[in-house]
Amino acid sequence: NLWSMQKIVLFMKDKLNNMITENFDKFLNSPYNVMKPKRITDYNKVLPIVELYPCIQSEGSRQGRPTIAIRTTGCTHRCWFGEGGWCDSWYTSIHPEKGLYNFNDIIKIYDQYPYITEMMLTGGSPTMHPDLVNELTHFAHERGIIITIETEGSHFIETDYPIGLISLSPKFSNSIPEEGILTPKGATVDQRMIDLHNSMRLNKEAMKKMIAYHTDYHFKPVCNPIEMPDIWEEIEAFRIELGIPKHKTWIMPPGDNREELIRVYPMVIDFCAENGYNFTGREHIIAFDTKRGV
Repeated sequence: NLWSMQKIVLFMKDKLNNMITENFDKFLNSPYNVMKPKRITDYNKVLPIVELYPCIQSEGSRQGRPTIAIRTTGCTHRCWFGEGGWCDSWYTSIHPEKGLYNFNDIIKIYDQYPYITEMMLTGGSPTMHPDLVNELTHFAHERGIIITIETEGSHFIETDYPIGLISLSPKFSNSIPEEGILTPKGATVDQRMIDLHNSMRLNKEAMKKMIAYHTDYHFKPVCNPIEMPDIWEEIEAFRIELGIPKHKTWIMPPGDNREELIRVYPMVIDFCAENGYNFTGREHIIAFDTKRGV
């Protein structure tokens, strides 16, 4: 009888997984794949935010500006770049930590640094939290703050106020983890993790809606074209398909530590100079290596 019950449980689990997968695919392929956000009403409720701190924006078209970093937890992806390592914020994606901050904490830090008029909303995948993103657009509108949202492009959120800058960093085939390798905390990558990573990896319709709706954007692929020519062909085909001009493109070298970035920087810098692309470094890693909250 116990064996029969176990078989029934396994059967129902498989059926449920299949239903979730089918509905997820329908959602992705639907022309109505638009997230309609609400407002946050309880400013004391703990939100999926694991880091909140002042820093310098170190990537993309607004690099060098003082900003407040708001890092959400939870992600649709499980990025691994081979020698470039795992996602540099793996504690929000592969092993997501619990949130620590509420909306009042965000208000307090801007009150503490009134001269900062930038916000870097990053993750993880911030668009997994549409109500939070929407509430931040209200806050930014009231205070004259420009939001940069770091996104892989998996969800389009029709926020009440358009976001200032979409930092679009889609994840290409060089981000797919390999079965059998170990995660930062020693778990073994299996096919389920790979399927999860790929399920929302290139949601082009959502990305097109982001670009059309929000105020501005840049395209920030992670690649070393010299050592990854096949991946670069994939990225360039994507750029052309979406009609993204070169002057909106910022190539960022892969690497989750200072040593690896110093190795690949010269190759990527020379490639950008010779082919008319913008280069963006990862200066927080160059300056602080693997330290968090910087």
